[in-house]
Amino acid sequence: MSEHIINTMKSWVSNVIVKYNFCPFARKEVEQNAIHYHISEAVTHDDAVMDMLEQCFELNQNKDRETTLLMFSHGFTDFNAFLDLVDLANAMLCAQGFEGIYQIANFHPDYVFADSDEDDPANYTNRAPYPTLHLIREDSMAAALEAYEDPESIPDNNIRLARRKGEAFWQQLLASCTHKK
Repeated sequence: MSEHIINTMKSWVSNVIVKYNFCPFARKEVEQNAIHYHISEAVTHDDAVMDMLEQCFELNQNKDRETTLLMFSHGFTDFNAFLDLVDLANAMLCAQGFEGIYQIANFHPDYVFADSDEDDPANYTNRAPYPTLHLIREDSMAAALEAYEDPESIPDNNIRLARRKGEAFWQQLLASCTHKK
């Protein structure tokens, strides 16, 4: 099961995030094998946050890891419960002294932006096969943004692309990332 989840997420990173340039900085990390994929079996917020903090400590110890995708194999299938986890994870990141060191991006199979309809294709910019907390090194992100021309345009470009391709396209692409066991 673990290999299935990791392969699915690697496929998603390559075939969605990198291929469609949702994150212009991801290709380098994929090519350098600098993304760590960690599966959490947590189903409670407390356990999930402890797993997230453990991964922050792991990033501290492994400087060759640029980023970590913490995927929840069983928990947080409900999007609202996941959003509660994101809030708690961000609070704990600060409380444990990781503010300014790491930041969290988040992805979910049912992701819906606050001011968006559920069927808006733009939601697919944050939809992934599994509920996921993405731990990012702040220094690296700041450097990447500084070197990128017009980084403020990234979200708008992603939304335009997602809407141009349409919901059916993204549904099919996301489904194709799931490898058979």
